Amino acid sequence: MSKPRILVARAIFPDIVDRLRQHFDVEDNPDDVIWTPQELAARLADKDGVLTTGSQRIDAALLSAAPRLKVCANMAVGYNNFDVDAMTAAGVLGTNTPDVLTETTADFGFALLMATARRMTESEHYLRAGKWTKWSYDMFAGSDIHGSTLGIIGMGRIGQGIAKRGAHGFGMKVVYHNRSRLSADLEAECKATYVGKEELLRTADHVVLVVPYTSASHHTIGAAELALMKPTATLVNIARGGIVDDAALAVALRERRIAAAGLDVFEGEPIVHPDLLTVPNVVLTPHIASATVPTRRAMANLAADNLIAFFDGRGPLTPVNQPSTLR
Repeated sequence: MSKPRILVARAIFPDIVDRLRQHFDVEDNPDDVIWTPQELAARLADKDGVLTTGSQRIDAALLSAAPRLKVCANMAVGYNNFDVDAMTAAGVLGTNTPDVLTETTADFGFALLMATARRMTESEHYLRAGKWTKWSYDMFAGSDIHGSTLGIIGMGRIGQGIAKRGAHGFGMKVVYHNRSRLSADLEAECKATYVGKEELLRTADHVVLVVPYTSASHHTIGAAELALMKPTATLVNIARGGIVDDAALAVALRERRIAAAGLDVFEGEPIVHPDLLTVPNVVLTPHIASATVPTRRAMANLAADNLIAFFDGRGPLTPVNQPSTLR
């Protein structure tokens, strides 16, 4: 009996591809070519499954060109590259990789917060340019982390991890806003207080965004929300591009209506809004919040586990939809 045919859409760890070859007829992409939607559809025309990495759009048009496709395993916790409704209607299962990147991403979110508040990137550029000739009392004076108010929008696992780091490690007062309020036990564990979104924006010294991207969360932070923030406040986005109106943020940064921002994700990435590249008070990183070797390996292995479990008939480990019937 022939093995199911799968596509590994981007380069991943070679030993994990070898592991997949034990179960599947695998076409991989070791040169990490970025295929157009049409090229991706052509490669999926005869495939039963695909391992995606978050940058391959799975929508109705692609599904109609891939009649054998049964399962899409995303090597990411987010899955806004999936048109879940179209997949469900077509009988195609989607999976993601939650939990395995929680602590690593929370680490990075807090690192980005600290770099933003303490103006690390701005001061490094100054030093590298040879401009440091003397000390001055206000040279790159930023804002404190310890004892300040941390506001978190999106209080899932990663948001909770950031809250614990702030409250327990830095004595921060933590306020949060979420679609649904946490249990009393979780609030106590995170030392976090639930508040409305506007109150959070008005009172927080540092705002961190960890909300999933949906049509409802598009531009959660726009010009109106930025206007509510303190002029001394910082904003950090480790969620998804599109949560922040990047154009409005660039204006607010340039006009110093907020002190600084730290961004790991962008609208239309890998393209970055050009105005963000010209303001000094922003820390920019290329979507690397989960980028440690152990975590990326765990993500790739979980995506592989989902494919193996699905085709073994055991069912996926971490599904994101439940089609009533599968292809």
